[in-house]
Amino acid sequence: MFRRPVLLILLLLLLAAGGGTLWLAAFPPPVTPVPVERLLPNDRFQVR
Repeated sequence: MFRRPVLLILLLLLLAAGGGTLWLAAFPPPVTPVPVERLLPNDRFQVR
């Protein structure tokens, strides 16, 4: 059917990767909110 089926498979993989990238760019996954951790003071290296 095709003279070079390997090139056809590579072309289809590249098209699928490009389509997946465009899909993720158009419809990004939802971001789950994460609470911000408070920084604790580091007393170990302070001069006394």
